[in-house]
Amino acid sequence: MAEFTNPTDAEIKDLLDTTRTIALVGASPKPERPSNRVMKFLLDHGYKVIPVNPGQAGGTIHGQTVVAQLSDIAGPVDMVDVFRNSDDAAGVVHDAIAIGAKSVWMQLGVINPDAFAKAKANGMVAVMDRCPAIELPRLS
Repeated sequence: MAEFTNPTDAEIKDLLDTTRTIALVGASPKPERPSNRVMKFLLDHGYKVIPVNPGQAGGTIHGQTVVAQLSDIAGPVDMVDVFRNSDDAAGVVHDAIAIGAKSVWMQLGVINPDAFAKAKANGMVAVMDRCPAIELPRLS
């Protein structure tokens, strides 16, 4: 298993400051789900958030149209926020690389050092086992 070291606080702050468009993989329309609350938080903080969930494609979450997969997004994506299980993170990172995303952020509890290493090897900023909705206020 690959080793990983998350970016420093300064690097994470820079990432959050320069990110504009976030693809949120595993977005849920259910208000009790963490992905739903984090999506709302990110929207409220000025980010463009594109929900990605094949089972919800064509619907809306917080007024944003859901797409089935990352490759369905028209236009550049700065960050792919991963709300999937640790094993599924590898496929999401593969797809994030394919669309040219600048960074991949694996949520709290999503731990896949090999996917983390692959993202970094492909020139992306990678963050693992953290939440932007926690880091944003903490680093402001």
